[in-house]
Amino acid sequence: MRLIFIFTLLVISSVCFAQSEQSYVLGAGDKVEIKVFGQPDLEVTALLGNSGEVNYPFLGKVKLSGLNTSEVEQVIANGLRPDYLVNPNVYVQVIEYRPFYIHGEVKNPGAYPYQPAMTVNQAIALAGGLTERASIDKIYIFKEQTKQQQNKGSLKSQIAAGDTIKIEQRLF
Repeated sequence: MRLIFIFTLLVISSVCFAQSEQSYVLGAGDKVEIKVFGQPDLEVTALLGNSGEVNYPFLGKVKLSGLNTSEVEQVIANGLRPDYLVNPNVYVQVIEYRPFYIHGEVKNPGAYPYQPAMTVNQAIALAGGLTERASIDKIYIFKEQTKQQQNKGSLKSQIAAGDTIKIEQRLF
């Protein structure tokens, strides 16, 4: 019975991770792997630069920034379909997410690797924890995608790749 429960948890967590990766929007700093089944010469691992483009065989420069992995799969498949392959089976995976940034009243401010479904609390842990003067009531998150500051973030607030977290100090 316990083994069935553990197996069920693993399946559910892997489905949640796959869903979060499919909805993840690519941007500069992400490292992706593109594979076409049965075509090892079309396998590409690329780091998205500021332009958000990668150089892909037969297609040249392809803009990936602003797309999720499913959309990239379709763009690559559609590009290969008319002239090169009849029915390409394309798989795209993010192998390294762009970092998030944390500063203010944390012990080790800086850039840290992002993982899907990450919270402010987990980000603080990566940054070595809070300083003695930190206020958990003064957490601000600057969202890279919307360019907006989210006031009154909490330890449970979810962050995204590229976000900047600022922890301010308390008065006393």
